[in-house]
Amino acid sequence: MTGTLTRFAPVMLSVLRIMASLIFIAHGTQKLFGFPATDQMPAAFSLMWIGGVLECFGGILLAIGLFTRPVAFILSGMMAVAYFMFHAPQNFFPTLNGGDAAILYCFVFLYIFFAGPGPISVDARRTPAT
Repeated sequence: MTGTLTRFAPVMLSVLRIMASLIFIAHGTQKLFGFPATDQMPAAFSLMWIGGVLECFGGILLAIGLFTRPVAFILSGMMAVAYFMFHAPQNFFPTLNGGDAAILYCFVFLYIFFAGPGPISVDARRTPAT
């Protein structure tokens, strides 16, 4: 069974990257376009707006697997900053300060930075297998 699971690990890395990115994009579209509906519409060029741009367009790049490693590194750092700027000051415990998603995104993107995009990606198509 381990051999079968191991064989599918690279594909599941791509699935993890794609699904995390699609959910992440929704955070950006909320901030930039008000979709899904929200009362959160930050002013242009504010920190929240810049975060929305990174979430939306960085998420798109990550979803298709283009420039995966540098984008994942930037988004991981952005989530660490978001946690310490906006969530941690509210309460020590992530479940009480609403920062558990930020922490999870930070480490998922950090993992993708080290692991790469997986086989289902534009990067994999652009780079010949070695």
